[in-house]
Amino acid sequence: MNLFKDQAKNYRIVVTGGAGFIGSQLINKLLENKNLSIFNLDKLNYASDLNRINISSKEKRYKFLKIDLYDEKSVKEAISSIDPDFIIHLAAESHVDRSIKNPKVFIESNIFGTYNLLEATRLHWNKIDNERKKYFKFLHISTDEVFGSLGKDGFFSEKTAYDPRSPYSSSKASSDHLVKAWHHTYGLPVVITNCSNNYGPWQFPEKLIPLTIMKAIKKQAIPLYGDGLNIRDWIYIDDHIDGLLKILEKGKEGKSYCIGGNGEINNLELVKKICKIIDNLRPYKEPYESFINLVKDRPGHDRRYSIDSSFIKKELGWQPKFNLDNGLLITTEWYLNNFEWCKKISSRKI
Repeated sequence: MNLFKDQAKNYRIVVTGGAGFIGSQLINKLLENKNLSIFNLDKLNYASDLNRINISSKEKRYKFLKIDLYDEKSVKEAISSIDPDFIIHLAAESHVDRSIKNPKVFIESNIFGTYNLLEATRLHWNKIDNERKKYFKFLHISTDEVFGSLGKDGFFSEKTAYDPRSPYSSSKASSDHLVKAWHHTYGLPVVITNCSNNYGPWQFPEKLIPLTIMKAIKKQAIPLYGDGLNIRDWIYIDDHIDGLLKILEKGKEGKSYCIGGNGEINNLELVKKICKIIDNLRPYKEPYESFINLVKDRPGHDRRYSIDSSFIKKELGWQPKFNLDNGLLITTEWYLNNFEWCKKISSRKI
């Protein structure tokens, strides 16, 4: 990793949601550079786990602050005291099913939380000197779900119109628009990313891939919405992190970057792939795909997502290194070897 070649500078980076799946892996990668100090702002919800971060208790370059972005006063105080050079905004409620059952939490976290962070950042931005303003950046991580649903053909790109369909995607679309507005109105140097479905080790077990693995190994029904033919574009977590680091270094102010993993597949075929991997790793008397159980479809279930990543590839030289097959193998092996972590985090009540 060649993040920030000027070793004379000791950059201070805020990561919101750093105890989450993506945020924690980003922090692990950033900490490989001894020139960076990382400040993790996280409210620690049900899916958070600080054990995801590979850090010694004696490491002085990392600091955790338990902060809910919905708390405007705490956010302003934190940004003011940290005095950051970069802010990477990952904190968000992200599970569609939960957003359908309780949309208010998503509005509070994803919209008001982003607003509070933007305002705190704007106050900070106005105080720093012109030299620091040259490299300061607010990186906002979003999702491809803000673009709605595709038909059989076509891809999402930076030019795709927003058309969110769920409370979750609507709240993320709203936060994207706020970030863009703070750039155009106040001059805040922002960059937005819209990424496809992430997967990999340490993901909370309610998500489709770890849920499938956990259900299969427990010989339980593997729930699959509708006819199972909804299509998603999957990206391995390490590839997403690599993309974010390139954007943090070289991304152009005011631009959006779509990050996809070239892993387009329908849910049924995806689950079957996972089952076949487990067949080889943990053979059972019958194929694990026999546990697949089609259930009532999710309300407003988007049919297809797929991302055109040509802009980030051309502008920043990013390329995914993992294909779906090797990424799924690594992921499945990890969950089979970390079954106790899955049980523990799934049973917590926060």
